[in-house]
Amino acid sequence: MEGVIRTAKVKLDVPSERCDDLHQTKNQFLHCANITSEWAWKHPNDYCVTSKQKAENALYDQLRNETELTANLVQKGIRRAIEATKSGVARLKKQERTSQPHFDAWSVVYDKRSATFHRDHVSLSTVNGRVECDYVIPDDPEETPIGEYLLNEDYEFRMSTLQYDRSTESFYLHAKMRRTERDEKEQSTTTFDDAKHRTVLGVDLNVDGSLAVTSTGVFIGNADEMNHRRREFEKTRGSMHQTGTRSAHLSIQSMNDREHRWMQDELHRASNRILEEAHEHDCTHIAFENLTDIRKRMAGAKRFHAWAFRRLYQYVEYKAEMIGIEVEQVSPAYTSQRCSSCGFTHETNRQSKHQFVCQKCEYELNADYNASKNIGHKLLKRLRSGQKSSSGGAPCQCALKSGTLNLNGDFYASVESTAEGESTDKPTTSVVGN
Repeated sequence: MEGVIRTAKVKLDVPSERCDDLHQTKNQFLHCANITSEWAWKHPNDYCVTSKQKAENALYDQLRNETELTANLVQKGIRRAIEATKSGVARLKKQERTSQPHFDAWSVVYDKRSATFHRDHVSLSTVNGRVECDYVIPDDPEETPIGEYLLNEDYEFRMSTLQYDRSTESFYLHAKMRRTERDEKEQSTTTFDDAKHRTVLGVDLNVDGSLAVTSTGVFIGNADEMNHRRREFEKTRGSMHQTGTRSAHLSIQSMNDREHRWMQDELHRASNRILEEAHEHDCTHIAFENLTDIRKRMAGAKRFHAWAFRRLYQYVEYKAEMIGIEVEQVSPAYTSQRCSSCGFTHETNRQSKHQFVCQKCEYELNADYNASKNIGHKLLKRLRSGQKSSSGGAPCQCALKSGTLNLNGDFYASVESTAEGESTDKPTTSVVGN
């Protein structure tokens, strides 16, 4: 198994006279990927090649002659295109619209054969020999990915990606770090031995209103604001496309980078807030709805939303693993129609986009909050059914706004707050996330 992989983004101090070597290396790397993509896509008669070995056998010699790249970088360019082709084939099988992959984003993939990784610098292969670049380390790297992974001897370097920020004219290494096998086993044993209970935090994701709502009644992020910002970026890009000048093209690329950084920052903030809530309630598990085919299931969801939801899930997953919390997905079926109080399920329970009123017990609350509790309850049932000990195992419970709920329906209110059943409306601003 590959083990626990973490990514640390570090700025590189590249000698000014060697910057062009890296740019040329990128150009030739993308050339390899695009030539491979053109060859593999529906070749020769509506048949896409998805075999890395077959592609290398057909194209390696040609690309080595056409470029000044080392053998390893040529292979990496070929393999990047084949991976993208595989994804395209998978979409075609689902009868989804797609097209031949094209690569124009600034990136080069390095592994231990084309780069030598150190704790304070890296040596990168280029079209003009190797270039050594020091890392730009922050004054206080503790509690940052650089301190936790890049400078941590318990992690080793794996395949990494070099990228370039046009707005600041800076190079960044996205260093993938792998926890050593010994350390993984020690952490796994410690987490298992220390587990005294199982508490699930349910999380519901939305295309409008709040981006995420937890079973503890916390509303996180602002999906409406994200949609608005996204539309503004698209509108500006559309105007620039009509201009058609080189300056406009460069501005579009810079805007794409800025939008991507903004989205990543928003999703990191949301993932951190979810983890804070899980930690505060001593949760051992976080439950999300299954994200497969979410664009088809969720009204109003577009490719943008699907990407954001998956990225948010990935951020929560890898951060949670570091603190011993498991993240799982459950079936989304009927989570918006089921009453989280009595269990009665009917489509008329959903009164409006944001309001839920049970037609049986008249329990009333925010619809997204209700769904998040149902999501947590589904994982709760799965965990309970999977317990093997003769004593029934550790207690399983769902983290709620003012206490916990076990699988049998027994509610335990926290000392500081009122009974959860008394909350029949949207949480007040005091419990709404950022």
